[in-house]
Amino acid sequence: MKKYLLLVFFLMCGISQSQIIRKYSNEFLNIGAGARGLAMGGAVISNQDDVYSPMWNPAGLMGVEKDWQGAAMHAEYFESIAKYDYLAYAKVLETGVFGVSVVRLGVDNILNTTQLIDTEGNIDYDKITKFSQSDYAAILSYAFNPGGNTKLDVGINAKIVYRNVGKFANGYGFGFDVGAIYKMDNGWKLGGMLRDATTTVNFWSVNQKELSTVVNGEEFNPAPQDKLELTMPKLNVGASKMFEINSSVYVLPEAGLNIDFAKTAALISSDIASITPYAGAELGYQKMIFVRLGVNRFQSITDIEDLRRKVSFQPSAGIGIRYRGLTLDYAITNSGIGGSNFYSNFFSLKLDMGQFRND
Repeated sequence: MKKYLLLVFFLMCGISQSQIIRKYSNEFLNIGAGARGLAMGGAVISNQDDVYSPMWNPAGLMGVEKDWQGAAMHAEYFESIAKYDYLAYAKVLETGVFGVSVVRLGVDNILNTTQLIDTEGNIDYDKITKFSQSDYAAILSYAFNPGGNTKLDVGINAKIVYRNVGKFANGYGFGFDVGAIYKMDNGWKLGGMLRDATTTVNFWSVNQKELSTVVNGEEFNPAPQDKLELTMPKLNVGASKMFEINSSVYVLPEAGLNIDFAKTAALISSDIASITPYAGAELGYQKMIFVRLGVNRFQSITDIEDLRRKVSFQPSAGIGIRYRGLTLDYAITNSGIGGSNFYSNFFSLKLDMGQFRND
């Protein structure tokens, strides 16, 4: 039943109610990747400096100083109904750092009951089939120091997106992200990433015959403009600084703002832009053991019981351990909706070949 309801949700939100510009188009690319960043509530815009950087700020790839890095992450949402996976590789070149990432968010084995009952009212369970609703993205990234300025790192993502709703519809898209990190002399780092900088364009192809079976049983003919979807730019900015407690212990906090150029449920919202703060911190011991906390996605929502407005947010936490060039991280967070019991667990692994060879 849950998966059938998800089917209805994806179809209604993704196809039949489509608009040219949507607030939550390609939202799976805003989740982030790597349990470190997710445990810190996304507070890594200025301090993520490894193979996971393309999902937060591609300029951080300049932190890959030698050889290459590889990474993998797996997570499950909503009691394992939805699965989220990430694979990435980054290689140091003479002029910068090149990276390639692959992302998938999918709901598999959704029951298709559109043919369960025939025109005479007979039920045939053999007519039940299964399909998947999946979002994919391939990201090519490049980071460099413009003009040889070692204080400034700049990065670019080129994204190719493929979205599939079983045999009902599929879409292709492309877009770009740009990011930068500036390292100040006093130890502070300032970072910014403009997602979908030129807007990300998605072109949808709809199987009218198949979709008509779930849209009131009527012929479904989307208008030409409904087959085109634009993802508007989003801006993430943050500042961080590492504080050394002693020779073995450090604290690395970051705080910043997520800015959507649309009206949303954010704490500060207007027709021009909506602004949401975030914050997180990492406590490290000998750069081997890590404890992380974060908070993000502050929203003003209406309580369905007493209809009063209240503030919700998404807390997160996690731990990590590193041995030589191998790092294993874990993060846990909930959906951010008040009273939600939907907790998601993230596991990610990173291999730093440059560190291995140094040791």
